[in-house]
Amino acid sequence: MRPIEKWKETVRDRVYDLAFKPDGSQIIMAAGQRVLVCDAKDGTIIQPLKGHSDTVYCVAYARDGKRFASGSADKSIIIWTSKLEGILRYTHNDAIQCVAYNPITHQLASCSSGDFGLWSPEQKSVNKTKVSSRITCCGWTNDGQYLALGMMNGVVSIRNKNGEEKVKIERPGGSLSPIWSIAWNPSRDEHDTLAVADWGQKLSFYQLSGKQVLKERTLNYDPCCISYFSKGEYIVMGGSDKQVSLYTKDGVRLGTIGEHKAWVWTCQVKPNSNYVVCGCQDGTIYCYQLNFTTVHGLYKDLYAYRDNMTNVIVQDLITEQNLRIKCHELVKKIAIYRNRLAIQLPEKINICTDDLSTMEYRITDKICKKFECNLLVVCSQHVILCQEKRLQCLSFAGVKEKEWVMESMIRYIKVIGGPPCKEGLLVGLKNGAILKIFIDNPFPITLLKLSLSVRCLDMSASRKKLAVVDERNTLLVYDIKSKELLFQEPNANSVAWNTQCEDMLCFSGNGYLNIKASNFPVHQQKMQGFMVGYNGSKIFCLHVYSMSAVEVPQSAPMYQYLEKKMFKEAYQIACLGVTDSDWRDLATEALEGLDFETAKKERKKRGENDNELFLADVYAFQGKFREAAKLYKRAGHESKALSMYTDLRMFEYAKEFVGATDPQSSKLLITKQADWAKCSKEPRAAAEMYLSAGEHAKAIDIIGEHGWADMLIDIARKLDKAEREPLAKCAMHFKKLRHHGYASETYSKMGDLKALVQLHVDTRHWEEAFLLVEKHPQFKYDVFVPYAQWLAENDRFEEAQKAFHKAGRQNEAVKVLEQLTHNAVVENRFNDAGYYYWMLSMQCLDIARENTEQRKEMLEKFESFQHLAELYYVYSSIQRYTDEPFSSHMPETIFSLCRFLLNNLTKDVLPGISKVNTLFALAKESCKLGAYKLARYSYEKLQELHIPSHLVESIELGSLMIHSKPFHDSEDFIEDMMCYRCSTNNPLLNSQGSVCINCRQPFIYSASSYEVLPLVQFYLGEGIGDEEALSLIDLEVPHKEDCKARSPNVGSSADLEALRIDDGLVNTDDDPFSAKMSFEQGGSTFVPVKVSRSVLRSMSRRDVLIKRWPKPLKWEYFRSLLPDVSITMCPSCFKMFHSEDYEILLLQHSCCPYCRRPIDEPN
Repeated sequence: MRPIEKWKETVRDRVYDLAFKPDGSQIIMAAGQRVLVCDAKDGTIIQPLKGHSDTVYCVAYARDGKRFASGSADKSIIIWTSKLEGILRYTHNDAIQCVAYNPITHQLASCSSGDFGLWSPEQKSVNKTKVSSRITCCGWTNDGQYLALGMMNGVVSIRNKNGEEKVKIERPGGSLSPIWSIAWNPSRDEHDTLAVADWGQKLSFYQLSGKQVLKERTLNYDPCCISYFSKGEYIVMGGSDKQVSLYTKDGVRLGTIGEHKAWVWTCQVKPNSNYVVCGCQDGTIYCYQLNFTTVHGLYKDLYAYRDNMTNVIVQDLITEQNLRIKCHELVKKIAIYRNRLAIQLPEKINICTDDLSTMEYRITDKICKKFECNLLVVCSQHVILCQEKRLQCLSFAGVKEKEWVMESMIRYIKVIGGPPCKEGLLVGLKNGAILKIFIDNPFPITLLKLSLSVRCLDMSASRKKLAVVDERNTLLVYDIKSKELLFQEPNANSVAWNTQCEDMLCFSGNGYLNIKASNFPVHQQKMQGFMVGYNGSKIFCLHVYSMSAVEVPQSAPMYQYLEKKMFKEAYQIACLGVTDSDWRDLATEALEGLDFETAKKERKKRGENDNELFLADVYAFQGKFREAAKLYKRAGHESKALSMYTDLRMFEYAKEFVGATDPQSSKLLITKQADWAKCSKEPRAAAEMYLSAGEHAKAIDIIGEHGWADMLIDIARKLDKAEREPLAKCAMHFKKLRHHGYASETYSKMGDLKALVQLHVDTRHWEEAFLLVEKHPQFKYDVFVPYAQWLAENDRFEEAQKAFHKAGRQNEAVKVLEQLTHNAVVENRFNDAGYYYWMLSMQCLDIARENTEQRKEMLEKFESFQHLAELYYVYSSIQRYTDEPFSSHMPETIFSLCRFLLNNLTKDVLPGISKVNTLFALAKESCKLGAYKLARYSYEKLQELHIPSHLVESIELGSLMIHSKPFHDSEDFIEDMMCYRCSTNNPLLNSQGSVCINCRQPFIYSASSYEVLPLVQFYLGEGIGDEEALSLIDLEVPHKEDCKARSPNVGSSADLEALRIDDGLVNTDDDPFSAKMSFEQGGSTFVPVKVSRSVLRSMSRRDVLIKRWPKPLKWEYFRSLLPDVSITMCPSCFKMFHSEDYEILLLQHSCCPYCRRPIDEPN
C-alpha cells in the first residue's frame, strides 16, 4: 500500500465533518459557521454556504444526490439542494451533533445532545425522541431499516425507522469509553456488521443483534472518525494520533496513509475509488490516493499472491485448486519455491511447507525479526533478502549465513534451481550487470555486462541461453558460453523460457503475446496483461491482480521446424501439446523425410506398437495394396483393409477380400459403395444399393430429395408397419412433394392418427379432417382451431367464430365476435353491430352455462350485450334515415325508434351512435306528426351539442320554423304511451327510461315498429316451477265457438309462438289477473305481478307468451291485455313483433330481422 498526496487545501476554521456527493464529484465540509462545497478533483472551493449562526458540526449527503443536510451548534438543521440552495430549516432544543440520511428512503436522522429527530420530504413535521445521554454519532444500516446511535455514556442504541429502540449495546468502560464514531460495513456479505470506535481507545465490531464479533482491537489513540471503503474491504480511521490509518475490515492495522500536525477530526473514502480525504483541527484538508501493489510469487504452475492485504492465496494454475492462508497481519512480501512458501509480515517471516505436494501448507519455521527489504526469495533451506545493493542469505532459524554487496542497485532476482542448500540465483543490476550466485559460494559470477539497466531476465532449461529485457523494452538473447548475441526483438516487457523445451521462449509487450522457437519468426497473438511464466503449452499471464493460465497450441512452431526438416525438434514441440491432425502431419512428414525413428515415436505416442501394422501402412503408401491387406488381416485390423479398398473405390477387391462368409462386412461394403455412388452423382444406383444393404432411411432420403414418388410409395407399401421411422420419412417426403393421398395412406398404415389429422389440416383437406373427427372426437381441438384460424385469415369471420365454438375455444370465439363488432361499429354497419352483440350475448350465456366460476361475470355481460344489441339495431334505422335520401320506414316508426333510443341511452357515450342524428330525426318526424312540443325540445337539445357542418343549415331552419307552431303536442299522442298495467299516460320522452312513470312497469316494444305492445310481464309465485306453470295454463280448454271466431296463427312454422285473443273471451271483472295488477298511484318502487296457481288456472294458453331462456336464466312470462292485437315472438331471440309486420319482414329477409334465424331452421 503506497499513499500519494493528490492535493492539500487550508481553510481558516476547524473542519469537523465532510461528506462526498454520491457521484464523487464534490465534497461538502463543515468548517466554522460555513458549509464549504469543494471540487473533489483538486480541492478548489466552489461555493461557501452561509445559513448557520454558530459552528457547523456535521454534514451528510442523500444517496440519490438530490439534497444534503448540515447541522450546527445554533440548534438548527438546514436542507440544501444539489444546486446549493437552502430549502428547509428545522430546529432541536440543543446543539446538533450528527446527521445521517437513510440510504433507501432518504429519511434524515438528526441528533442533538438531548434527542434525535426523523424527517422525510413527504412529512411536514419532524418526529423527535428524547435520549438519556448526548449522541455523538449515528448511522443507518445498508437496507435502511435500522439506525445506530453512539452516545457519550458508552452505549450504542439501535432503533427502527419509527425511533423505537430494538437493541442496546453497552461498552465495558461505560461513560469512561464514550462512543465517538460508528460505521456499518457496506458489503452485503458482512450481514450488517457495525464498527464502533470509542475513547477507551478500542475498535470493536457488533452484529445487528448486538452480538460482538471479531477480535477487539486496541488503538493507542482517541479515534475521532471511522469510514469504510465502498466494498467494505478496508477501514480508514483518524484521531488524536494526528494520523490517518488504514485497517482491514477485521481491524488489523495495515499502515499510515498520512501524518499531520493536528488531530484528524474527519475522514471519508470517495465512493467507488481508492481516494481518501481527511479534515484536521488546524483547518487543513488532505486528499490521498492509495495504490495497492501486487505482492506475489510464481514457481512453475504454483502462484501465491496477497489478498485483502492480510491473506495469502496459493493457486495451482493448471488444476485451479486454491488454498487460502490467513495471516491476520499485513503481508509485505511473498516467495514460493518447490514446496516452500515464505511470507513476510511486519515483525516476522513465516516459512510454510507442503510436504506431500497436496496444497496443504503448514508453518514449519518462523524468523521473528523485523526486516526491511525490496525483494524476497526462498530456497529449500534459506531465505534471501534483497535491500538495494545488499543480498543476505538467512537460514530458517534466522541466522545470517552469507551476504553479498553489489556494485549497483539490484533490479531483478530469481531462483534458477539446484541441489538443496546449493541453489543458484540469477541477479540483474541497474548498471546492466547480470550475475549468477550460488548460495553456498560467497563470490558472484558475472555472466554479462549490458549498457542498460536490466528489467527482466531468465535462463533456459539447459543453462546455455540467457534472455534479458532492458529498460528500453528490448529483448536480447545471448549464448552464455560465448557471450554472443543470438537475436533481439523490440516491444518486450517480460520474458520467460519454456521449462520443458530448450529453444522456445515467449515474451509480452504492447498487448501481444509473442512465441519464438529457435531462430524462426515470432508468432503473435493478442493478450491482456503481461506474461510471467512458460511451462509446456501453458503461458501464465498476470492481468491487474489476477493470474491466468493460457493454453497456447504449439502447432505454429512445430510446422516451422517441419519446413526445415528438423523432425526431432518438431517432435519435442508436438509433445508440449498439438492436435491429432498435427500429429498425423508430423508422422507423414517424418516418413517422407525417411526419419523413421520419429515416425515410430509418433505411432507409439498414439498407442500403436505393432510393427506389422506399421509395415502394412508403409505398403499401402507404396501402392502394394494386396500385401497391405494381408498384413492388416494378420494384425487383426480387417476394417483398415476394408477402409483402404473403399477409400480407393476398389470395391471388387474389397468384395474379394471380405468373401461371402461375413454378411455384416458385405452389408457395410455395399453401404460404402452406395456412399460412393451418391458422391459420384448416381443417386438412383445409390438408392438401390442402400435398399439392398437394408439402409432404408438413407435410400428414402435420396428418393425423396429427387421426387421419385412412385419409387417411394413402393418402398412404403413393402415396409412393415412396425418400421415406423422409415415410414415416417416416407410420409414426410410425400408431404413435401404434395402427394396428399400417398401421405395419407402411409400414416394410415402406421396407425398414426394424430399425424394423419395434422396432414389433413396442413393440406387444407377439411372434409377429410371432419370425417376423421366424427370417428375420433379427441382430435376435435386439433382440427377446428386451425380451421377457425384459416377461416379468419380468409375473412370468413362468422364461420371462424362458429368453428372456435365447436372446438370448445369459447374465449377465441368471443374475441372474434368482439373484433367483428368493433369493425362493424367503426364502418357504420350498425345493423351488423347489433347482430354481433346479440351473438356475443348468447356466447356469454353458453360460457355461463358451462363454467360455474365465470357464471356471474358472464351473466352480467349477457345483459349488457343484449342491451347494446338492441340499441345498435334501433340506431341502424335512424342512421339510414339521416344518411340516405330515401327511407323504407313510416314516420311513426322513425318517431318511435328515436324515442326508444333516447329513453335508453345512458350517460356513457356509445361508439358510433350519434345523439345529434337521433334528435334531428326525432325533431323532423315530430313536426310531421304534430308533436310540436317534443320537436321544440329536440331542437333546444341540439343547440347544446356539436353539430356537423352539413346539418347546421337544416337544424337552424327547423329551429326557426318550430317557433311558428303551437306549444303543445297533438292529442293523438296522449294514448300512445299508456301503461297497460296502471293505465297511466306517460310522456313521449321519459328520463327514467322505458318504464311507466307511475308503476315502474317496463314497456314491451315491438321489434319492428317499436310501438308499445299490450303485454305485461308476470312472475310465478313461490314454489311454482316452469313445468307446473305450463301444465296449469294448459288446463284451460277453449270453446268451439271461440275456436271458430279465432283467426289462424301467423306463419307456417310450428316453432313460432303466436297469440290472438278474441273480443269478450275473458270478463275482466272476474279475471283474477286483473286483481293482481291493481296498483296504487304514485308508487316509488316497482312491484312485480306475481301469480298463484289459481290465477294460472284462470289464464288461457292463447293469452300467454313465454321466453324459454336456456339455463342458467329463468323463463319469462307475458300476458296480453288487448284481445285484438296479434303478437308473434321469434323462438330464437325472443323478440316480440306485430304479427303482420313479422310476416312482411320474413318475406323480405327470409329470416328474423333481429337474430337472422332462417325461416326453415329448426328451433
